[in-house]
Amino acid sequence: MQNKIAQLRAAFADSLGSASGAAALENLRVEYLGKKGHVTALMSELRFAEDKKAAGQLINDFKTEVTEAIERASEELRAAAIAEKVRSAKKYNPTLKMHEELGSYHPITLATREVEEIFISMGFTIENYDEIVDDYKCFEALNIPKHHPARDMQDTYYLDNGQLLKTHTSAAQNYIMKKYGAPLRAIFPGRCFRNESTDACHENTFFQMEGMMIDENISISNLIYFMKTMLSEVFQRDVKVRLRPGFFPFVEPGFELDINCAICGGEGCPSCKHSGWLELCPCGMIHPNVLTAAGIDPEKYIGFAFGLGMTRLAMMTYGVKDIRVFNSGSLKSLSQFTEKSFTRPEESKEA
Repeated sequence: MQNKIAQLRAAFADSLGSASGAAALENLRVEYLGKKGHVTALMSELRFAEDKKAAGQLINDFKTEVTEAIERASEELRAAAIAEKVRSAKKYNPTLKMHEELGSYHPITLATREVEEIFISMGFTIENYDEIVDDYKCFEALNIPKHHPARDMQDTYYLDNGQLLKTHTSAAQNYIMKKYGAPLRAIFPGRCFRNESTDACHENTFFQMEGMMIDENISISNLIYFMKTMLSEVFQRDVKVRLRPGFFPFVEPGFELDINCAICGGEGCPSCKHSGWLELCPCGMIHPNVLTAAGIDPEKYIGFAFGLGMTRLAMMTYGVKDIRVFNSGSLKSLSQFTEKSFTRPEESKEA
């Protein structure tokens, strides 16, 4: 057995020295370590050996030698291949001009920042609030009764722990009013979630900006003034708006504020459902029950609140016809928007 292994060891050394590539090494491995290889044949002859333990040790030692030798040779081949790739690779020229591809902010981020700057100039503060809230802040503190359809699971995303994804930025009203009291001027933008079907002007994930102004002697005229001022600054022109009566439990009286569709110029298109108007925000005078829940005396203070649809405002600002573009993740669509490079709808018409 010892002589036979010595002969195989010498033959393996010769074959390994002449192996010139990965295929040759694989053939050598199969020849010695395969199911029908030399090592397997040695193991089958082990039963005839006088000292089986010593013979078995010799065979295992030989198998280990062959395995390690083939692995070393394979590693050397891989290293040589890498070295050849490095040697033959195209050399980098540091003097060449680089192709710089700059990123861009999301159009909703740009629209939000612009509106924030406008409200800051009018004395409003900016606040942040959580996306996961409890039932009290999202509904109860806003005078929304238990049986209201908005609290149904078909419209609201409830979590296993009883909390929910906020359906509107109004969910922050109670917290902000308790934090600052009155008088108060604040806006708080954020992402909202509703379980609804998507189309050209509806999404289940969208952005709003809640705004509140609370003081003595506040009226609907103040609300209209601030909204028209903001929209005129955004669109750089006088903007047509209209107020329609609307029922919202947290305001009384309540309104729907619509903006003349800037995409079609009021002529009608899929974005405005061919009405010429686009619903921009629910608004109204804050309900006394909402003020009371936040510890503010409704006999002394009054205020207005609005929930500005930032996603729809971005549609108007940038002339986007389908709201689903914003959540598409398409870099081709979204990368065209930069802070000052977009074309407003009315400018593209004049061109």
